[in-house]
Amino acid sequence: MSWITALPFPPRRAAAFSALVAVAAGPLYAQTAPAGSRVDDQDQPTTMSAEEFTGRPDRELNMFRKVEVTRGATGITADTACYRQVEDEVTAQGHITMWRFGDRYKGDALQLNLETGKGWVLNPAYHLQMNNGQGKARRIDFLGENQALVLDGTYSTCEGPDPDWYLKSSTLNLDSGRDVGTAGKTIIYFKDVPILGTPALSFSLSGARRSGWLPPSIGTGSKGAAEIMVPYYVNIAPNRDLTLYPRYIFNRGLQMGATGRYLGETSRGPYSGETHLEVLPNDRVAKRDRWWVDTLHSQVLAPGWSFGWNAHAASDNEYPSDFSRTVAASAERQLLRELRTDYSGHYWSLNARVQSYQVLQDPASQDPNNPNAALLTVARPYDRLPQINFHAGRYDVLGGFDWAVDAELVRFSHPNETFVQGNRANLVGQVSYPVVRPGWFVTPKAILHATQYDLDNNIDPATNLQRNKISRVLPTVSLDSGLIFERASSLFGGNSTQTLEPRLFYVRTPYKDQGAIPNFDTAVAGFNYAQLFTENRFVGADRVSDANQLTAAVVSRFIESNGAERLRLVVGSRYYFSDPQVDPRVRLNPSEAPEVTRSDALLAASGRISETWAFDSGVQYDAQSRSLYSMNYGVQWNPAPMKVLNLEYRYQRDALGFASGFRNADVSGQWPLSRRWYGVARASYSVRDRKLLEGLVGLEYKADCWIFRLGAQRFVTALQTTSTPIFFQLELNGLSRLGFGNPLETFNKSIPGYTRLNTNVGRP
Repeated sequence: MSWITALPFPPRRAAAFSALVAVAAGPLYAQTAPAGSRVDDQDQPTTMSAEEFTGRPDRELNMFRKVEVTRGATGITADTACYRQVEDEVTAQGHITMWRFGDRYKGDALQLNLETGKGWVLNPAYHLQMNNGQGKARRIDFLGENQALVLDGTYSTCEGPDPDWYLKSSTLNLDSGRDVGTAGKTIIYFKDVPILGTPALSFSLSGARRSGWLPPSIGTGSKGAAEIMVPYYVNIAPNRDLTLYPRYIFNRGLQMGATGRYLGETSRGPYSGETHLEVLPNDRVAKRDRWWVDTLHSQVLAPGWSFGWNAHAASDNEYPSDFSRTVAASAERQLLRELRTDYSGHYWSLNARVQSYQVLQDPASQDPNNPNAALLTVARPYDRLPQINFHAGRYDVLGGFDWAVDAELVRFSHPNETFVQGNRANLVGQVSYPVVRPGWFVTPKAILHATQYDLDNNIDPATNLQRNKISRVLPTVSLDSGLIFERASSLFGGNSTQTLEPRLFYVRTPYKDQGAIPNFDTAVAGFNYAQLFTENRFVGADRVSDANQLTAAVVSRFIESNGAERLRLVVGSRYYFSDPQVDPRVRLNPSEAPEVTRSDALLAASGRISETWAFDSGVQYDAQSRSLYSMNYGVQWNPAPMKVLNLEYRYQRDALGFASGFRNADVSGQWPLSRRWYGVARASYSVRDRKLLEGLVGLEYKADCWIFRLGAQRFVTALQTTSTPIFFQLELNGLSRLGFGNPLETFNKSIPGYTRLNTNVGRP
């Protein structure tokens, strides 16, 4: 016979064993929310059941066979137990099971004070609900509501009695009130083989950021030299942190790096920033000190008013190629230094900045015996000391007019005193009257460009005389118009709508000789669909193109019933009624001959053919020579997560007076090789040079509680040398990543559509 009794004593909350989380850097937070509280057991009664009771209910109850004691979210089952009412304490022996807010413990014997939360359990096996953590221990001592001491314990997030990985520690002191755990001698085992040991460990119980050593990284640098890095993370505050990167490069020496991050908010507004610094004293290869710095900051000073900076610097030209681990970083040659402030109102904005550059030259460009030295030389942009921009505009005023004004004042400076330098004041005003009706639109527009130069050392090439004061005023008128037709379509099955959108865009700007005006920051705009419908073929204020031209284009779109665009087809071209005379050789297609009657034709098609197939393509066709100037084709097949294949081909022919063209093919993908093995690869190949520009190959293995990654990458640096970093990583779910290199970041950046193998899916 079983008996059940309930005792209405209000106990305190007992401690719960919390998860182990390895030290790791994470995102910053301006403020942290308080941890969610568990259900309070203060007012819950104590319920007991057993097949036999002895003793006195007001002092001590002894329970035998099928014993169960519960209070709120805490419960204990055992073969035998004793409850002492005065102490509010339970002792139990034999097949102990205890649960507490989803966490479960099994052991041989237990003692727990339900009021203070103090007690112990012998030979426990535990399972934690929060992150599926589990393990065994010789003993767990509950030191209070929020503290527990685990003796000779293990921990893992793997299922089953024989986990693939686990850590074993002599002591684990867990303080959930302070969200901190400290461990004594700790060894991490993988497949029962010790792979990492530490004499002490400190970590956050909730997974929050905490100061401590991060896993070491062993690998090779951009030049193939072996190196080891052991980062240390400093959690200064919830909104500030610092990561130190001591890295020993075996052939160069000890490099010290640091990254500091911060964000916060004052009474006037938020602010944030990040600074990264690297220093390598007395590089044994280069025989000099080497360093690199990046820093950025942004801050709101008042509503509508902000300021910030963005600055980069390096000790020498070769630093990116010697120490960078990505293609983009190794090719970084123009290092910006900028300080800015912005102020805006409802209809206007004001921006002021000072800007300069450090240019890192390829050493090959300084070699007098190199025939391609000039092509490798990186031009140094002009400094802006300072630049002030003002913009104002309104829509739909005075019965439907739109207007806008853009003004600029800038001082251009250059360290080479033989270069033209000086001031530029530019004002661009425009007014338009859009007429938009169902199925059609017409937008006439008038623009006025007014520019004033005050220059030093400016020589007019036509007269060979100095012209330091130059003014230019040019009007532009344009007319944009289009029609929109729609019809029902079933091209892709189901209900969809096909549109046909013809568009005409006329521009008229008179010619004015601008040969005496220096070119500080102006270039020809790229040729694309959006550029076809702009009034000026230049970007920047130093050139305003004369124009008497008409753009004709047609767009057709297939739109599904849910509003998603399935397919877009575009064809467009520009027709010249008179040949442009302002820099006639600098055209949208630099190889166009003068006195052409039309620009290249642009054809583009993009969309998603099905749920798994997507493509993007574009062709620039030279109608004068009846040949292709450039083209690109790209297709992606993504039938399921972690299954993606990409193929892209890009071609551009040689242009007169410019660098040689290119013909590149790019193949990349991620694909399962078996139930748990996945392969990733990329090859970017120059068909013209018969040379591999970038190659990547990698393998991933996904287990239930860990992931293994292995790979190698090879790419050409800005110095025209090859870099071959190799990476290896073992990611232990819920603990850390061990290995060298960063394959996860490399795969994500190199493979469009790459899906991370996430072992935490479905777990909190």
